[in-house]
Amino acid sequence: MRVNTTKQKLAEGKAVFGGIIGEHAPGMVELLGAVGYDFVMIDCEHGPMDLNQVEHMVRAAEVFGITPIARVPDHEPQTILRFLDRGVQGVIVPHVNTAAEAEAVATAARYYPEGNRGVGSGRAHDYNVANVRAETTGWLNEQTLVIPMIEEKEAVANLDAILQVAGVDVLHVASSDLTQSLGNPPPAEVRRIIRETVGRIQAAGRVAGIGGNSPTDYEGVADLINAGALFITIQAFGLLRVGAELFRDRVQEHLAPRATV
Repeated sequence: MRVNTTKQKLAEGKAVFGGIIGEHAPGMVELLGAVGYDFVMIDCEHGPMDLNQVEHMVRAAEVFGITPIARVPDHEPQTILRFLDRGVQGVIVPHVNTAAEAEAVATAARYYPEGNRGVGSGRAHDYNVANVRAETTGWLNEQTLVIPMIEEKEAVANLDAILQVAGVDVLHVASSDLTQSLGNPPPAEVRRIIRETVGRIQAAGRVAGIGGNSPTDYEGVADLINAGALFITIQAFGLLRVGAELFRDRVQEHLAPRATV
């Protein structure tokens, strides 16, 4: 059975970094692990992957020592169950706006006595080889990350109640949908609300995450980490775009001028 190293680092108060991948790309998962990222967000809210492809992404993560976490497409218990049974070590659940929704998500992600997750015998339990069911269910309850997303103004308004829900490990504040929900105010206002929300989460003794980060906003992300955010996500394709642009531009800066005829 595998240790959730991302959950372990969060418990130690360390910031963790994860790349968002929305396509079937096990090699990109391996690369993130090789360069030292802590987790991968396998994005099945916006991405087109099926569950077999998700399982291959999880295998790649396990080989390279990076925590596999899935952003699931909805709140349904059967959806959460099927992703966890593939072996992901956490679920990020979009558009969680009330304490009741957060509690339902946490319950669906864990076994008795902390929840009512359906009990299977597959890869999440190492196929029941040399394991006792009561021990594996307890282990998975401890190792699983449950991460509701705070990405609507309703969730911000209900934050105090959501913060009281047991079984929630990270509250992930995401800027894109939150901006839309707020009526598309200026970026500075959105940043103020996010920073304030992160502070409220930290003050309640819970872990805050931030998403929707720009791959070049180094100071802005560092500011939010300094404000208390520990769970940081960034689009892997955004990192690829920045690296591709940087290489081309830096090479062009060093080209010798060409003579004109």
